[in-house]
Amino acid sequence: MTDGTGCTGGTYESIGGGGGTEPEPQDSLKAFGEVVKGFRKRARLTQEEFAPRVRYSVPTVSSIEQGRRFPTPAFVDRAEEVLDAFGVIRGAAKHLTRRAGLASWFRHWAQLEQEAVSLYTYECRLIPGLLQTPTYARTLFTDQLPPLGDEQIEAQFRARMERQQLLRNRPNTAYSFILEEHLFLRKLGGEAVTRDLVEHVLALAELRNVEVQIVPLVRRHHAGLGGPMRLLETPEHQWVAYSEGQEHGQFISDPKVVSTLQMRYARMRSQALSLEDSVSLLRRMRGA
Repeated sequence: MTDGTGCTGGTYESIGGGGGTEPEPQDSLKAFGEVVKGFRKRARLTQEEFAPRVRYSVPTVSSIEQGRRFPTPAFVDRAEEVLDAFGVIRGAAKHLTRRAGLASWFRHWAQLEQEAVSLYTYECRLIPGLLQTPTYARTLFTDQLPPLGDEQIEAQFRARMERQQLLRNRPNTAYSFILEEHLFLRKLGGEAVTRDLVEHVLALAELRNVEVQIVPLVRRHHAGLGGPMRLLETPEHQWVAYSEGQEHGQFISDPKVVSTLQMRYARMRSQALSLEDSVSLLRRMRGA
């Protein structure tokens, strides 16, 4: 699958990502949020005043204080310094429980996604989690084998939807997606689900920081036959990669391997349809 949830995207994202709900608060996250809020009020700062000082949006700060969002290491460090918290915030962060719905092998990658400068994704099995609609994601989760319980489905669904907020909450991050045409032609979940999916991807492709390219069904040469891949540029401008199989994910930091994957991704960009032609193809699919 993909994405560490078993559904492309670390939240069982190899099956499945596309809404905007947040995961249910967990005790450790709520406790951490109360610590941050307490020190923020001690400093006599509103969320609107505090957010720019730690270089995060007000909704993100609010979600962290409510225990609905896992804080990044950068947030922890900046909050500690801005609020002069005597090491309490850093200490509280050490006892946080990871979000439910994320497979253990995907959590590190999901953490890196929250601060990425660039994120490139090639997928040939299913629509990547960051682009999925709620109905498409639920189809993936309900079709999972062995079957998932209702609580497992809901936890993974919430995690998927939360991750999707990155596309709009991080307008300075460059997102590139290369997708195979057959992912839409499969009509997973039925025609109505596919129609909504095409509409959703078209809407996301209008964002300035999102690029979507389609690899046509007939392609004489293809540099991506080795399988799906993800490439990520960190704030320190280092590149890492990630690939996922049936029951595991592989984090790749070896510069030689990452360079090879970058070479393949660059070639696929030239082999896929242009941005304009990709949008045109999706519009024709929508019409059909």
